Amino acid sequence: MTTYQKIVPIANKILKKYDLCEHCLGRLFSKQLHLSSNKLLGKKLKRNSKSNQRCYICKNLFDNLNYFLKMMHDSASLYSFSSFSVGAIIKPSIVDRDDIIRSKFKLKGIDGIKTDITQELVKLFSKKTKKSFDYLDPEIVFTVNLKEETCAIRSKSLTLSGRYVKSLRGFPQKQKSCSNCSGKGCRICDFHGISEFDSVEGEISEFLFKKLGGTTAKFTWIGGEDKSSLILGTGRPFFVKIRNPHKRHLKISSANLKHVKVSNFKIVRESPKTPLKFNSLVEAKISASLKIDSKLLQKLKTLTENPVIVYEKSGKRTEKKIFSIKYKKQNDHLFTLFFKFEGGLPVKRFVAGDDVSPGISQILDISCKCLEFDFYDVEVK
Repeated sequence: MTTYQKIVPIANKILKKYDLCEHCLGRLFSKQLHLSSNKLLGKKLKRNSKSNQRCYICKNLFDNLNYFLKMMHDSASLYSFSSFSVGAIIKPSIVDRDDIIRSKFKLKGIDGIKTDITQELVKLFSKKTKKSFDYLDPEIVFTVNLKEETCAIRSKSLTLSGRYVKSLRGFPQKQKSCSNCSGKGCRICDFHGISEFDSVEGEISEFLFKKLGGTTAKFTWIGGEDKSSLILGTGRPFFVKIRNPHKRHLKISSANLKHVKVSNFKIVRESPKTPLKFNSLVEAKISASLKIDSKLLQKLKTLTENPVIVYEKSGKRTEKKIFSIKYKKQNDHLFTLFFKFEGGLPVKRFVAGDDVSPGISQILDISCKCLEFDFYDVEVK
């Protein structure tokens, strides 16, 4: 006796007591027969059954899947994607009725009703859109709520890298979070987490939201600067992760924004998991409390001989190297320092000698203050 011949009596027993649709009936036996279409098997098993009542398990839900398919298609209209996956939420009573039949007729190793609905939606959507199903790493994920008749969509985050040049003083690097949601995203800030766009972060975020869509932008900076600092040369590198983007391709690699210029824009796999090592080339304008002369400034050359120790309030201690140093006296109380150093050295504290040893003030034995400093190069190692 074949496997099919064995299951026919069981199917007939079920149909005598319960009215099932072709999908639900076929699903109860398709795995045993290694068949991919529950509906075709159900149709074959039901050919002698003439009942037209609603399915005991799904209440003919499969007949209405085109309604949810349209919902999926409409919600995806703003998104560009090549792969997708689907999750479904169904009434608990449907699952309960499915469990009753499986338990009563001792049917094991069968896909649940929820899995079948999900697979059917995948099949229908893939056929309609020619997009591929990807369970592990889809570009968009649908959550179809058949209970409340809604469809939510979420797209995979997109990470980009780039460099920015800032040639205007007084423009901050980082953007303040939305005061209402503290950066989480709410209706007031249009779910961006920031309500203004008056910083490097804000301008780049606004540009990317317009080009790619998305909710929040999370930046990974390669170093930081003062509000008054300029970023010159090839600019400062950064990474930015856009959550829930609508588009997945950025057609341009550079942009002249209101206060910053962005170049080398490209999509990357992910932001660095650990901080990147980098070197900075900086020009600092420094004022001295006492008269200085060129002979005294020569002492600064010794800074390249040993690492500079930086002490943090947390108790953390780091060593930073000064690779090269040049100076130019402007007047008796003002000089310019042009130096290359290991990323992470706090420039203003280094000049003042504030928990940085040795600092400029210590070397010269004169109280010094950094008035402003500009970056000419940020080189990632």
